[in-house]
Amino acid sequence: MKPIGKLLKSNMNFYKALNKQTFTSGKYSIVPLRMEDRYAIMKWRNEQIYHLRQHKTLTREDQDKYFETVVANLFKKEQPDQILFSYLENDICIGYGGLVHINWTDKNAEISFIMNTELENDSFLKHWSVFLELIEDVAFDELRLHKIFTYAFDLRFHLYEALKKARFKEEARLKEHCLFDNEYKDVVIHSKINNLC
Repeated sequence: MKPIGKLLKSNMNFYKALNKQTFTSGKYSIVPLRMEDRYAIMKWRNEQIYHLRQHKTLTREDQDKYFETVVANLFKKEQPDQILFSYLENDICIGYGGLVHINWTDKNAEISFIMNTELENDSFLKHWSVFLELIEDVAFDELRLHKIFTYAFDLRFHLYEALKKARFKEEARLKEHCLFDNEYKDVVIHSKINNLC
């Protein structure tokens, strides 16, 4: 029987837009989004709906349809509007994210990332820091984008610490831009410029 890690790698999807598919930092890596991780991702999204631009609880049917139509088509495009990854610790998915709303003309993209909800309390900063390092490799070294940014409801203060550590700058604050628990919250945009291109 083949080791599970080899089975996962042999069944890996490939993005046409990327020459390199796997990005690694120690025991952590990002790989093209795996179908097998879809229900774990659905669970985390539903648990963390409060900070996502998601308006309803996802069902297995919703998730299957999204992966079979939207995600499957991303792999075939030379310039997809998003490039999504499973975030792994020793080949086990503990989060997912990527580059979304990619603007190929202006060479910028938004970063999206969520992790296993159980890891948020004790390991939020660590996993965001690792993910930012890996996704920066994708955006700047592989895709040669000019700018990457985050668009976050002003609810997750630990996120700003991770962004500051990764040398992202607060670029804009959209005052009272989203409604949360009947109260308007700011949206904060942090960005980083690729100085190598």
